[in-house]
Amino acid sequence: MTEFMNTETKDYSKFLGEVSDLASVDRKIEPKLYDKYNVKRGLRNADGTGVVVGITGVGDVRGYAIDDHDKVPIEGRLLYRGYDIYDIVNGCRRDNRFGFEECIFLLLTGTLPSKEQLASFMEYLDDHRALPYGFAEDMIMKAPSPSIMNKISRSVMSSYSYDENPDDVSIDNVVRQSLNLVAQLPTMTAYAYQTKTHYYDGKSLFLHSPQKGLSTSENLLYMIRPDSKYTRLEAEVLDLCLMLHAEHGGGNNSSFTIRVVTSSGTDTFAAVSSAINSLKGPKHGGANHKVTEMVNDIKENISDWNDEEELLNYLVKIMRKEAYDHSGLVYGMGHAVYTLSDPRAVLLKEKAEELAIVTGHEKEFKLYANIEKLTPKAFEIVRGQSKIMCANVDLYSGFVYSMLNIPTELYTPIFAIARIGGWCAHRIEELVVGKKIIRPAYKNISGSKHYTDIEAR
Repeated sequence: MTEFMNTETKDYSKFLGEVSDLASVDRKIEPKLYDKYNVKRGLRNADGTGVVVGITGVGDVRGYAIDDHDKVPIEGRLLYRGYDIYDIVNGCRRDNRFGFEECIFLLLTGTLPSKEQLASFMEYLDDHRALPYGFAEDMIMKAPSPSIMNKISRSVMSSYSYDENPDDVSIDNVVRQSLNLVAQLPTMTAYAYQTKTHYYDGKSLFLHSPQKGLSTSENLLYMIRPDSKYTRLEAEVLDLCLMLHAEHGGGNNSSFTIRVVTSSGTDTFAAVSSAINSLKGPKHGGANHKVTEMVNDIKENISDWNDEEELLNYLVKIMRKEAYDHSGLVYGMGHAVYTLSDPRAVLLKEKAEELAIVTGHEKEFKLYANIEKLTPKAFEIVRGQSKIMCANVDLYSGFVYSMLNIPTELYTPIFAIARIGGWCAHRIEELVVGKKIIRPAYKNISGSKHYTDIEAR
């Protein structure tokens, strides 16, 4: 036992180096093999469209039409259970009410709630936003993490131990678990953030209890701010962000992840945690953070934000991998499905401009708008051909969060708070109609090898 306990004092650097060297050997797979075996890399077809692997009634993303086997660009549409996101947002605006909770109810049930149903739904969330007794201290504060996404993933997994019936995958039980997680994830996020800033950044610790009668966006602002203060406009803008991120079809990485994991028959907490872990990846949930970094770089390297020619020249440098992160990407521009427009970006841009006027960020808003305007022209200069390209939601979401004084480490967790309703809707649908474990195939090309006795190696 003593020897086991002392192993951490040994120097394993040489051994780990050897294993790492062996693991990192370039075992290159020739690209032509993907064509030979008709492999869909990234589950993408040759034209960039996604491979159809399932059927869903939860959400739909439309960015082009197929005419005679050709993709025809159209104005983007985002549908929740068949309802257009424009109609949902505008309906809530007309009534001057928050809409995220209505979106969650719609995604989970397939039905727009009546006033009575929405009131009962809000009441249920109110009664379940608080974390179980001792949860914050034992599961969050005793093991703080520098990553909020890491902490909320672990918090969701830990919820298994606090649940009265964790392994039951009957729909009644999964609905109950889903609603509880919808209610509690904002609280987990706020407490994970406050704990992180205290233990890692040396700031005072503020743990505000969620308040009944407040919407999800209001409660989140209330809990993450030391003074708990916010304006109606701030809560409306954040509510819109949550509405726009609540669902995006079954093919996005995290929604597909929760369906894959759900198909194995595992519990709700494991499935939702897997979706959070997928979203944590910078290629999925971190795009708005990259936009913010890119725009900060642009601000530092052009003298006049309003000079379109100077901005265009710098965008060209970015695309030529001569500036910013040398990736050649203008973050926040272009989308795998949307062509002429991303409805989420259209709606958020309107609200971003309203918030910019109130907060004195009009000049910065114009910079973002000009990036949207000039990027297609920069692409034409660099590539020598035109391309239909629209702004995606990430171009404006990071800007909106910055105007709300939301720290960058909360950008992706807010995405998770928004998307959990969509994830749970996909999980329920997989349980109801999937009924078959998802098991794709990989073509092995390593061939057969003769085993060598250890003395001869």
